[in-house]
Amino acid sequence: MYLLKEKPVYRSAATVALAMTLLALGGCGQPAEQSSEQAPAPASAPVTVVLYEGARLLVGDGTVIENGAFTVDNGQFVAVGSTGEVSAPAGAARVNLSGMTVMPAIVDAHTHMSTTREALIDDLERRAYFGIGAAISMGSDGPDAPLELRDEVIPGTARFLSAGHGITGPEPGRRVVHWVTTEDEGRQAVRDEAARNVDLIKIWVDDRNEQFVKLTPAIYGAVIDEAHQNDLQVAAHLFELEDAKGLLRAGVDIFAHGVRDQDIDDEFVQLVSAQPNVVMIPNLPSRGEPTDFDWLAGAIPDEQLQELQAGRADLQVQATFGIQARNLDRLNEEGMTIAFGTDGNTPWAPHVEMEDMVMSGMTPDQVIVAATSNSAQILGLADMGTIESGKSAGFVVLAANPLDDITNTRRIDSVYLRGEEVDRAGLREQWSAGEVD
Repeated sequence: MYLLKEKPVYRSAATVALAMTLLALGGCGQPAEQSSEQAPAPASAPVTVVLYEGARLLVGDGTVIENGAFTVDNGQFVAVGSTGEVSAPAGAARVNLSGMTVMPAIVDAHTHMSTTREALIDDLERRAYFGIGAAISMGSDGPDAPLELRDEVIPGTARFLSAGHGITGPEPGRRVVHWVTTEDEGRQAVRDEAARNVDLIKIWVDDRNEQFVKLTPAIYGAVIDEAHQNDLQVAAHLFELEDAKGLLRAGVDIFAHGVRDQDIDDEFVQLVSAQPNVVMIPNLPSRGEPTDFDWLAGAIPDEQLQELQAGRADLQVQATFGIQARNLDRLNEEGMTIAFGTDGNTPWAPHVEMEDMVMSGMTPDQVIVAATSNSAQILGLADMGTIESGKSAGFVVLAANPLDDITNTRRIDSVYLRGEEVDRAGLREQWSAGEVD
């Protein structure tokens, strides 16, 4: 239990950071002369703990703490609980979040980001702006991709993971990844990517509307086996129900999409139930109906915003969404672990995907768990996904409660990654000035 001082002063994160810097640097002038009879006072280390209190905390595992509090030190959560029950050392900075809701930073477990260093850093900055704390590029990173960024800590950016170069049958004119036509070629492709220390293996099992010859069960089975021998999970792009069944029988770990050609059947549900560790990333398509994108004003170019606002109803797209939405709803009801991803390279897409998942039948709290702790877990990010002692202090402060309306994840007040506030205003100013393409 800690005691509130009378009329406590709450400081913004920027003020806190400045104060911590000044404390750490100390004075710049020469020390004053001291009497030989007077010993110098012992120096005390500056207090670096920040106490955040008063917000509703969505922990990320389904737990909600009303009027919560947590402390952050050295980029990590230290203590989490109710306001008045979380102690902080004397001199700790304090931030009042009354009326706000705090959730963990989002983890996007399926993207395709840029493959040059400068452009990739820009991608990661834009994701940080929208509250994404980590994202994995799923299979498009060739030999020249800057995978070293995974080991770098760049302030104001989301964490980067990569599946390296994915594996598929030959797709001339479409994509250049590992094209394999035999089991041995598939195994060698896995070994090549394992040597790059990729975070998982991505495969495509899809003939692209009969344009190409897709991977056979024998080939993707060999790929999955070789990946597991190298302690790597396999995420599969797929389209058809029969391929999804074959992938389950072969031991796939992650569906990078849901089944898209038809409603799933009882046999598929039984196969899923027999393998409870298999995870699905829905990656829902557009709903095919006009959507309000006013919340993006100021964060994207006006021309792009106008184009988004001009969207019209499309019955064919609505039917496609309906298949995947029903499949997601059924698998969620059956207890399959649902994670979260957006495909492509749209940094604000997670907030649309979350709404789509709720429209499919999931509850807002289930979606938030999918987008935080579930996705962190499948990517091996043990220090992310929940607001919990010892984990990296990545969190989003919202002006409204997404449990009431999932679109409230868009009402971002501030974003913190590794305990530091993301300079969202500075990023907007930089983008509006055209400093970043």
